[in-house]
Amino acid sequence: MKSKTLLSGILIATLLSGCIGCGQAQGATPSYDSDQGINSDSAASTGSSLTNAEDGSDPSTSYASSAESNSSNSSDLASEATTVYSLEDSTPLKDLCSDYFALGVGINGSTLENQTLNIPEYMEYTKYHFNSCTMTNLMKSGYILDWFGCQDNISKGIEEPALNFASIDPTLEWCKENGVQMRGHTLVWHTQAPDWFFRVDYKDDGEYVDKDTMLMRMESYIKQLVTHVQEEYPGVIYCWDVVNEAVEPASYDPDSYFMCRTKVGNDPNPWYETIGPDYVEMAFTYARKYVDKDVKLFYNDYNTYQEPKTQAIYDLCSHLKEKGLIDGIGMQGYWGIDYPSDDMIKNAIEKFAELGLEIHITELSIGVDEETDEQFQKQADRYAQVFQLLHDMDTDAGGPANITCVTVFGLVDHYREGDTTNTRIFDSNYQPKAAYYSIVDTMENY
Repeated sequence: MKSKTLLSGILIATLLSGCIGCGQAQGATPSYDSDQGINSDSAASTGSSLTNAEDGSDPSTSYASSAESNSSNSSDLASEATTVYSLEDSTPLKDLCSDYFALGVGINGSTLENQTLNIPEYMEYTKYHFNSCTMTNLMKSGYILDWFGCQDNISKGIEEPALNFASIDPTLEWCKENGVQMRGHTLVWHTQAPDWFFRVDYKDDGEYVDKDTMLMRMESYIKQLVTHVQEEYPGVIYCWDVVNEAVEPASYDPDSYFMCRTKVGNDPNPWYETIGPDYVEMAFTYARKYVDKDVKLFYNDYNTYQEPKTQAIYDLCSHLKEKGLIDGIGMQGYWGIDYPSDDMIKNAIEKFAELGLEIHITELSIGVDEETDEQFQKQADRYAQVFQLLHDMDTDAGGPANITCVTVFGLVDHYREGDTTNTRIFDSNYQPKAAYYSIVDTMENY
């Protein structure tokens, strides 16, 4: 991006001393695991308290470190910068990235009441700085499936599930009114899917349904959700994470060609139990059947840089591409200051780029364990390294990979009471952290 933002030395010095930050301490190994929150070996070696961003709790609390105990000190530091930053006088981050990829942000919240959609300042910043967003929780099936409606359907002899869109409509309406597009997240995931959805008569104590019944329920769910969004909010959702986290080297079907997940912690993966490894391909088949032609379909996963998972994801997506069912791969970005290395990330991107699919960084969250100036600066340096790497890898900069979107999975640290997350680029007073300026400094060079 050729346009520049003028940042005075005084402004930078003030923000570097007054920012608050997020994530893992130096040397930490944030090997995100959707079952446990973090790889147990990593947790033991680092003492990290990183928890799962998509475990049914508010993903804004995914890095439950010492942020809560330090939040008051962070707020004091942030208050020193309140007279410095002006939203209107800053260059939108999306403009700095526009020659290379869209820039997205997470719309946090686990209920209609605590979601960031209800915070005008949050949404003002979202509209100004970003052209893509992701609902971090409220678009998952546990929020959309209507148990009472399903029971009513059964009483009428109707096997198809009932859906309720109250959790997503307000944000979709905001996007429609404000010209911000959305990544649909997610159609099929083993977590935050109610167990009764997979059982006879939608009862908790029922047996698992047979494969044909579950395929019917899957197709109906995808059809109803996709059709609702496209009819009521045309053009808002430009891609879907069709299947989330189906590859799991720690617990997989040895007969599946892509290490299909069989367990969710110690519990069975209900999609695998009812359908088998075919559930991934069938989800993409139904999604392709019902989405508009210009809507892209993605497979999304964590620890994409770790072998043998990288190869298994490659094998899965290669198969889906051969059938014309996939457009891109989402690489979750739960990364730390020192791990994974740049080379690990680059190797995975290069591998996926061989397929000719789009690549999204879907949940970028770089953390620190302690909210100190030193850690925030290391966090900022890491954000700079990541954006530099993604720029250099993108085809528009001469790299090998068609990177079309990068999403930071939240905007503001400690955005509500009880939110301990400090992985974001603005502090609780909506002042930029050092991480914000490191992204600006990196991207304004292009």
